[in-house]
Amino acid sequence: MKKVLIPVAVTLAVLLVLAQLGVLQRFGINKVSVGKSSDSDSAVKSSQDIEAETDGTVKYKIKAEGDYFYIYSGDSWNQVFWKGVNIGAGKPGSFPGELGVTYDEYYKWFTQISEMNANCIRVYTALMPDFYKALYDFNKKSEKPLYLFQGVCLDENDIQSLNDVYAENSKLLNSFKKDALDIVDIIHGSCTLPKRTGYAVGSYTSDVSQWLAGWILGMEFDPSFIKNVNNVNPDKNTYDGKYLYAQGATPFEAFLAQIGDAVIEAESEKYKWQVPVAFCNWITTDPLTHPEEPLIDEDSVTLNTESIKSRTAFNSNMFASYHIYPYYPDTMNYQKDYISYKDSSGKVNPYEAYLKDLKMAHTMPILVAEFGVSTSRGMAHRGLMNYNQGNMEETKAGEAIADMFNSIYEQKYAGGLVFSWQDEWFKRTWNNELFDDDERRPYWANKQTCEQFFGILSFEPGAEDVCLIDGNPSEWKDENIILKNEYGTLSAKCDEGYLYFMLKTNKGFDFGKNTVLIPIDTISDQGSNKMKDKNISFSDYADFVIQINGKDNSRILCDAYYDVFYYLYGSQYKMTAQNSEYEKKNSGIFNKMNMCLGYEMEIPSTKQKIPFEFYETGKFTYGISNPDSKEFNSLTDFYEKDGVIELRIPWQLLNFTDPSDGKIMADFYSRQGITSTSFNGFKIGCAVLNSNNSPQSIKMDGKYNYTLWKTAPTYHERLKKSYYILQEALAELGG
Repeated sequence: MKKVLIPVAVTLAVLLVLAQLGVLQRFGINKVSVGKSSDSDSAVKSSQDIEAETDGTVKYKIKAEGDYFYIYSGDSWNQVFWKGVNIGAGKPGSFPGELGVTYDEYYKWFTQISEMNANCIRVYTALMPDFYKALYDFNKKSEKPLYLFQGVCLDENDIQSLNDVYAENSKLLNSFKKDALDIVDIIHGSCTLPKRTGYAVGSYTSDVSQWLAGWILGMEFDPSFIKNVNNVNPDKNTYDGKYLYAQGATPFEAFLAQIGDAVIEAESEKYKWQVPVAFCNWITTDPLTHPEEPLIDEDSVTLNTESIKSRTAFNSNMFASYHIYPYYPDTMNYQKDYISYKDSSGKVNPYEAYLKDLKMAHTMPILVAEFGVSTSRGMAHRGLMNYNQGNMEETKAGEAIADMFNSIYEQKYAGGLVFSWQDEWFKRTWNNELFDDDERRPYWANKQTCEQFFGILSFEPGAEDVCLIDGNPSEWKDENIILKNEYGTLSAKCDEGYLYFMLKTNKGFDFGKNTVLIPIDTISDQGSNKMKDKNISFSDYADFVIQINGKDNSRILCDAYYDVFYYLYGSQYKMTAQNSEYEKKNSGIFNKMNMCLGYEMEIPSTKQKIPFEFYETGKFTYGISNPDSKEFNSLTDFYEKDGVIELRIPWQLLNFTDPSDGKIMADFYSRQGITSTSFNGFKIGCAVLNSNNSPQSIKMDGKYNYTLWKTAPTYHERLKKSYYILQEALAELGG
């Protein structure tokens, strides 16, 4: 899973050289702080005061050996099974590069994570000093400290522009190494980073080294990037370092060996301290062969960290780190020996089958550094075990994560880190990233985007709940009414995640028999003023029609001309059947709203064709959204009680590209692409049909608009149901 990562600021040594050359003055930088702060001596001293093993030169409190990690305590080594979460740098209203999470927020999160019976956390790169200070303060007071897996990443812009770690005087290699050495100083509370937009900045004085569980260097490397490095640098296939070496390796593996060696050397010689080291990997570049993988790039190159060896001077040893999800790559759904494997309970379990397979390829402990499922409304992949990428109800999500944790434990892995602790509104997903404004994502919750909702901690839209879908009209006020007619009273309101409706029907309404239609006009100069299949006309041109027809047959429909799924995959990509009528205004045709799950593929070993896959994302789920209810369903769309219907529509199902700034999709065909235009309010109608689809005409005389929140979204935190399931499950695992 691709992450948006924050490169650490350039190292101070470089800045000092530039300062001497007079370069920095041109940018208004007149003074450069030296990397080692005034209290660096105390930082070194604090590391040496920690109870730890020593070889006479360096100390080490944690080591990786056999299948597991061990922590030194009381003159003995105690085995530990890591149970943790990944923590991102973002929260609603900010991109991760803006580093907006505060000390108090981190401290509260650490408390909640520890109370969930986790014993570790992971971050992907250097965070602000408040993170390390909060961790230090929490661990000093807590009886159950949280250990830290610290990451170091490469600059993704440099990867894209250079595509080679050895290019241009090894710019990528050198910058990666410098960033890593900065973070070594950060961990030991001995670093000051200058101010730089989008980067970690400040004075780091909190020495958290005694709780450093290990280094995870790198990221999910794209296979094409690794292949290019290997192809253009065939002679760089060895590395001979003081702590790590690589012989007969690939050039990319030799590159990683250099980085790991530099980190170990800096920590050993500067701070007399060592911890285990790993390099980030994932199924796509694992050392296994996947004969049924339909996408060639997903099994085209190997990154085998077994090619990197450690010398005796490195006491803490290496471990392997993998991101392993149950639904991607597609080998998880098609590899014969995986899909026929049954676990100890008799359940078909391709996830555990993969874990078992990977275990045989390694001699070192393996940490599953990322795994999880998303509780988003939208979905991007299906898993064979119904552990999907998205559209997972919170309780089911918690059960799935607990089950994967159990497989990790049963297969004698070193531990697992759930992705992720908090939801991340800034994220994008491959199957709908064209449908929103990438520069505005942090300012609203796109419930259709699965990457935003992997968190165990939810960022709920609104300073408080604007509406809980439970059929209770008490949350609604007269000022919310937008329409009254012979069928009932329709009210509307919204927050950063949804547009909400409440319909109070008049007497005689039968939820099991009657059909409710709510036509909605969102964009001018298009739409349909009729529904052909029902022989019904509208007083205005509707772009969407909400159809409530019992618990199992309710949905939102889209005017065919404004159907972005058809436009993209039918009209443009030719992946689905074309229909010229859909490309005409006022066709009277309203389509079901679909979402792509996968393109057509072929299984290499059998030549079996896997067709283009999609599902109806516009179909509504009946239930209650109140977390305090025994009937709670986090995927709820609507509910009816005593003739009162409550409904919530995710903004993207109304073709909003950015509700925070009032932007919706413009005319695809006239603009020849998916672009945005300004939203000027809804026109809305409502009618209850009888068995003959009467009335024949529906007035759209209701109007609704809302106040834009621009860059100031409101939200509140809530622990998902998955939190409590994991809390119980983790208590039962050794740790």
